[in-house]
Amino acid sequence: MIDFCSIPLTFRHHREADGLTKEMLSKLLDHGGSGGSGTGSTVGKALLVAAGVGLVTATGYGVYRLLKYRAAQQPPTEWRRVGEVSDLWIYPIKSCGAVRVSNFQCSSIGPQVGLLRDRIFMVVKSADGTFITGRSHPTLVLVQPSFDARYELMTLSAPGMLDITINVRQLLAAKPGAASVWDQPVSAVDCGEEAARWLSRFLLSEDFGLRLVFYPHDQPTRPVREKNRIHALLTARDSGALHDATSYMLVSEASVADVNSRLDKPVPALQYRANILVKGPTAFEEDDWTWIRIGETVYRNVKPCTRCLFTNVDPETGVSSPEQEPLNTLRKYRLKPGLGASPVVGMQMGIRTLGSIALGEPVYVG
Repeated sequence: MIDFCSIPLTFRHHREADGLTKEMLSKLLDHGGSGGSGTGSTVGKALLVAAGVGLVTATGYGVYRLLKYRAAQQPPTEWRRVGEVSDLWIYPIKSCGAVRVSNFQCSSIGPQVGLLRDRIFMVVKSADGTFITGRSHPTLVLVQPSFDARYELMTLSAPGMLDITINVRQLLAAKPGAASVWDQPVSAVDCGEEAARWLSRFLLSEDFGLRLVFYPHDQPTRPVREKNRIHALLTARDSGALHDATSYMLVSEASVADVNSRLDKPVPALQYRANILVKGPTAFEEDDWTWIRIGETVYRNVKPCTRCLFTNVDPETGVSSPEQEPLNTLRKYRLKPGLGASPVVGMQMGIRTLGSIALGEPVYVG
């Protein structure tokens, strides 16, 4: 695996080696020329040739690595159709309900339709601004966002609660404060007292304790998390808005069906919280895809999607499986080397060419 930072370092070492070799060559020439011996002169010339070959080899290997790295970053010229898009989801609030759409724009921070954007909001603790998720608060999935026809007003619904509406466009003009995602600081606009009280009452049965915040930027601002740096292709530009790892996630219908064939109680594809569901490929075929194209949008497979306790939460009931399923079953056959006890379903993608995608569009891989 090639780390981005390793490329300039490699060539700096070659420049240092070049200077050192020149000094050695100079000494060899001086030694060979002043010895007065034919044998000494011959040895000096042999060493000179050997040093020169070594220098050329080292420099050539560095160039080869750089060219290989650059080639790996370029989308392919030939594509193979593997299926088509069968469902699309956007999750405007981290860990909350999904909004099913028929198409979306593919931006640098994730899927969007107007101001309906993926993981652009999150619920945080009032005390310190740290976020909460469905891992610890599974009933978050019962908070259901919906948008008006202009995709500027977001309405929140939940069992036993009166609906509230948030003007998303107004938040763009507000002064951001600070919050954190996985201990990484991030700019965030507070969504006000009404939303804070509503979420606190629903999730905590208290009048305070939680707040809703909004990510105000249209570009990623966080570096790659420390635990994810083992994935060489994952870069800061893939980190999205308030996402865990990347701004796009894909899974296939066949992968979901394969897991369900091993469960007593099948789970819906929505439980894996992907943005893109694809029909056509065989089970877990997406593990091995490198480049993906849907319409004019091009993605890079940058890491496998590792699964946590949130995978056990039923999106319809907000209840985490007492049997710890499907996670326990996945751990029996979907663990990957170097990823510990977190099984894999689906892949996380970085976007390389912006565009839009829609239901029914062909999916190609390269």
